Amino acid sequence: MPEVDADITAGKIELYTDDKLKEQSVYKMFQINVKENRLLYGTGDLGEVYAMSLAQTIGAYSLVTDDIKQGGPYMSLLQLEYDIKPFNFADILILRYLLGITNASQTIKDFNTVNNVSNLNWSFKSQLIKFVKRFLKDPYCESEKQWFLDWTSKNNIDVTTRLKALKDHL
Repeated sequence: MPEVDADITAGKIELYTDDKLKEQSVYKMFQINVKENRLLYGTGDLGEVYAMSLAQTIGAYSLVTDDIKQGGPYMSLLQLEYDIKPFNFADILILRYLLGITNASQTIKDFNTVNNVSNLNWSFKSQLIKFVKRFLKDPYCESEKQWFLDWTSKNNIDVTTRLKALKDHL
């Protein structure tokens, strides 16, 4: 994807390799995290194991993943209150919309583009419902809700109005 390459070149996305981890003297810690996470998630989720292990090793604030099945890294990060916030692509698109970076129409269009390419067969409506449940109505942990309320307050976002407008656009 040319946009990803452009973001890498611009320094918006940082690539991590074994050599980079060795340069930062954290390669051994990464290996330990991989070993522990493989015990938790098995070999079927090896890509997610590496992503989660890297996030733990470098102290990442968040992890974007499409693996949201029960028992997978996304759900574990939600339920076990790790220091890493998990997001799926729909979460990111909704957060981007709430910030006012895009409008409702573009948000839904972008969701459909990613959804169609990834063959996830998600509906935007169901993802919006899950988002509201996660951050407002029935969070897995209060820290999720508090993070969201702090974030919306800091960014002067009228959540009720913005989410209603997005829902009305469906």
